[in-house]
Amino acid sequence: MAERASLALNTTMASSLRTQVSAFRLLRFSSSGSKLSFPSSSLSFTRSLVSSPLLSQKRCQAALVNRSFSSAATTHCTAATDPEQLKSAREDIKELLNTKFCHPILVRLGWHDAGTYNKNISEWPQRGGANGSLRYEIELKHAANAGLVNALNLIKHIKDMYSGISYADLFQLASATAIEEAGGPKIPMKYGRVDTSGPHECPEEGRLPDAGPPSPANHLREVFYRMGLDDKDIVALSGAHTLGRSRPERSGWGKPETKYTKEGPGAPGGQSWTPEWLKFDNSYFTEIKEKRDEDLLVLPTDAAIFEDPSFKVYAEKYAADQDAFFKDYAESHAKLSNLGAKFNPPEGIII
Repeated sequence: MAERASLALNTTMASSLRTQVSAFRLLRFSSSGSKLSFPSSSLSFTRSLVSSPLLSQKRCQAALVNRSFSSAATTHCTAATDPEQLKSAREDIKELLNTKFCHPILVRLGWHDAGTYNKNISEWPQRGGANGSLRYEIELKHAANAGLVNALNLIKHIKDMYSGISYADLFQLASATAIEEAGGPKIPMKYGRVDTSGPHECPEEGRLPDAGPPSPANHLREVFYRMGLDDKDIVALSGAHTLGRSRPERSGWGKPETKYTKEGPGAPGGQSWTPEWLKFDNSYFTEIKEKRDEDLLVLPTDAAIFEDPSFKVYAEKYAADQDAFFKDYAESHAKLSNLGAKFNPPEGIII
C-alpha cells in the first residue's frame, strides 16, 4: 500500500514538473546567443544560457524531470532513448522551426549523419550511418558538412533539456519533423539509435555525395548504392531540395542572393531550388523540368535526374503526381534514417 502511494506521489510530482517546464518554453530562445566551443577531441555543448532567475529555475525543473524519466527508463527498459522525452522534444523542435525557419538545415543534419553508411562493412560503428557521430568536430570539418555546426547550435538547448535522447535519434527526429512541418508527408520513423562514444568512431571523409562530379549520374549511384539504396530512392530523396538554399561561401555553388532569398525568412542570401523554399512539395521536379528561371539553382546532380533514362522515369512521375512523390519520399527518408543504426531495443521505438 505504501509503495503504491509513493509511486502515485512520484508520478504526480513528475507531471507537475513537466507542466512547469512547459510554462517556461517561451523563454528558451533567449539563449540563442550561446555558442559551441571546440576542444581538440569533440564538440562541447556548453550551457552558457543568459543569466536569469527564471531560466535557472527552468533548468532545475527540467533536470528533475529528466531524472524522473531516466529513472523510469532504467526500471522498465534499457532503451537508448526515452519515448516520453522524444515526444516532448518533438514539440520543442516544432517551436524552433516556427521561430528560426531552419527546416532545410535540420533535414541536412539528419541526412549527413545517416548518409555515411557503407553496406559492405558489417561492424558497428565502422559502417557509418545514423549513429550521432556528426556531433564531433572531426566529422563536422568534412567539406560536405560545411555549415552544419549551425544546426548543432540550433538544437543544443533541446539536447540539454532531454538527456534521455541519443544524439543519433535527435538528429533524425529533427530531420523528419522539419519535413512534416514544411508540409511534407508523415515519415514512418522509429527510434532507439545508439550513439558512438567518441570522435575515434567517426567515418573517414568522402562518403557523402558531391554536387558537381564529372559524371553526376554515376556518382549518385556509386554513393547511394553503397548505402543499399536504389534509383527510386535517389530521385525521391533528391526532391528534398524543394527546401533550402545553397550558399556559395559554404558549398561553392549558387548565387550570393536572388529575388527569392534576399529578404529571408531567416538569414537572407543564397540560391534556392524553388521559389517557396520553405514549402515541401514537388516543385523541385517541375522547376528543373522547365528550367525557366535563372534565379533558381540546378546543380549537375539535379540535372542528372532528368538526363539519365532510369532516373527520368521517376522524375517525370513526381513532377506530374505530388501524391506519388510524397509516398515514395516518406519511404526513402525512413529507410535513409535507419541506415547503419544500432537500435536498443532492436525493434526500435515508435512514438
